[in-house]
Amino acid sequence: MSETGVIHDIGYQRYEGPRLGRGAAVLALYVHGLRASFGFGRSAKAKIFPWMVAGIMLLVAVILAAVRSQTGQTIFTYVQFDDQMAWLIIFFVAILGPELMSRDIGSNTLPLYFSRPLRAADYVAAKFAAMVTAVWLLLGVPQLIMFLGAAFTTDDGAKGVWNEFLDLAPGWGYSLLWALLFSSIGLLVASLTGKRAFAAGGIVAIFLLTTPIVVVLSVLPSSAANHMAGLASPMSLIAGVGQWLSNEPESMSGLDLGRFGPIYGIEAVCLIAACLLLLLARYRKVAAL
Repeated sequence: MSETGVIHDIGYQRYEGPRLGRGAAVLALYVHGLRASFGFGRSAKAKIFPWMVAGIMLLVAVILAAVRSQTGQTIFTYVQFDDQMAWLIIFFVAILGPELMSRDIGSNTLPLYFSRPLRAADYVAAKFAAMVTAVWLLLGVPQLIMFLGAAFTTDDGAKGVWNEFLDLAPGWGYSLLWALLFSSIGLLVASLTGKRAFAAGGIVAIFLLTTPIVVVLSVLPSSAANHMAGLASPMSLIAGVGQWLSNEPESMSGLDLGRFGPIYGIEAVCLIAACLLLLLARYRKVAAL
């Protein structure tokens, strides 16, 4: 007795709309990552921490703007604002990194992503861009509030507003540096495990464990070791770059760069590049499976 098969038409229709390709896939992944950074499209519980951090930073900015407008006194510059908010940014990155990377690993959705025209480089670029944007907004929006508080109370008219903007622009650039470095480190660590708690702990540990090294190097009898102590920790590294670019002899962090300012800039660029290359290698390996 021979076996026969029958194909039944149950009414499914073929998709005849436009096929948007890789660019649309990358954009969709970026938008999804940026929305997830602040809890949009997720439960109310997922919105608590990112908006709590954002609320604290906005409140500080409003207070600084109010003091500036009433007394004319500048408590923190735009660059110093980033340095003072460092620990909040660390915890924000520690929560956001696992959300963007570890969730896909833990739920085993990466094979679905890479079964489409999306490449490993596209995936990494979209996630990195989403996290950089989120961290930059977290710093840049409060700085904008500080700028508005100063600009609309200036006595010099348009000239005063322009001078204040010239102070704001380097602050926004400094915020972008924070976003680039912290995002690259956070995403790399989060990509190593599907357990979000482990990934978050690993990210925080990198910043906590490297800070004491800076303290030890700064008290050694060698002046070169003292000047380069900040290279041992991401936080002091960024502070050193900001200090070098602003030509300040000594920052609020207490760093004394000496003549090694350019070394801080070179290490920052190399560290960001190394993290992204390792992240790309990690996902190329996953895509090849």
